[in-house]
Amino acid sequence: MTIYVGVARRTGGTVSGVFRQKTGDSAWEMLGGGLPAGIHAQAITVHPTNPNIVYVGAGDGLYRSNDAGNHWARLNTPADLQIWSVLVHPTNHRTLFAGTSPVGVLRSDDAGETWRKLPNAKQPDRVKMAFPCRVMRLSIDPAFPDHIYAALEVGGAMRSLDGGETWNDCAAELVNLAERNPHLRSRLQSDTENEGMLDAHALCVSAAKPDTVFLAVRMGVFKSTDAGATWHDVRVGRFSPLTYARDIRVSPHDPKTLFACLSPAAASQDGSLYRSRDFGETWQRLDRGVKARATMMAVAQDPRDAKSISCASRCGQVFSTADDGATWNETLLPDGVHDVYAIARA
Repeated sequence: MTIYVGVARRTGGTVSGVFRQKTGDSAWEMLGGGLPAGIHAQAITVHPTNPNIVYVGAGDGLYRSNDAGNHWARLNTPADLQIWSVLVHPTNHRTLFAGTSPVGVLRSDDAGETWRKLPNAKQPDRVKMAFPCRVMRLSIDPAFPDHIYAALEVGGAMRSLDGGETWNDCAAELVNLAERNPHLRSRLQSDTENEGMLDAHALCVSAAKPDTVFLAVRMGVFKSTDAGATWHDVRVGRFSPLTYARDIRVSPHDPKTLFACLSPAAASQDGSLYRSRDFGETWQRLDRGVKARATMMAVAQDPRDAKSISCASRCGQVFSTADDGATWNETLLPDGVHDVYAIARA
């Protein structure tokens, strides 16, 4: 078992980079071997069938390791685009997608050797923030391999039904929900109270039910049963006092099991990990017995062991369980880590 954590310095701290911890180790290793010093690591994706292949999305592009993180090479993505998400196609592993800032989606059909920017992968300009909008997560519907969904910070969601060649807006209903429901309105930087509903951080699609998408936004967890055309509130606040949703994942072992990272806000002193075993109908806190000192940012389940799960707080705490949440172990990334973005297990 290996855990990878991606760290940036976008909101504070003095340390950024990619960190690795192997089975039996108590310390974290900062990886080099071709990664530039001070790299802003914003996304980590492990190849679904070859755990030696790891992709890291960064502020200066996309990197790949073929030997479990010992050595890295920068792939030929455009130098002016930050990479915020990486997706390996679930049925054709030579096809890769990368979400960018400014908003865009790149596609490779030769395992990352060459890339092209997909046309029309953009959203209406609804919110102006202090940073460019970015594609935070990409997901493919297992039942329809050409159906791709994207979560945008701060832009809501969009979809493609033809492998990425054309894209449609999926955020209009998110705006409508904010306009109809005062408790879903939130404004921090922009001139619109729709900002919070468009502040999307992650999404996932499960084999349990085609055309069903779960979206994690500032205002909670939302669900679409019609391929992103409309959305409704999962009302995760019925089960958690914390509702700011930073990450949401489908278990690789059970398509009806979801994990969600919930916190009070983007910059907070609390956070928790919740799990649903009934496809989002009910949720239970999983990380009992631990205390996050900052926003819970990311979660990963071991692809070979369903009982092994890890999550990370923004300030560099990594919590892991090997017994399905009965007990947890906390390890700390080095001093100076204040901005964790991603975690992955292989």
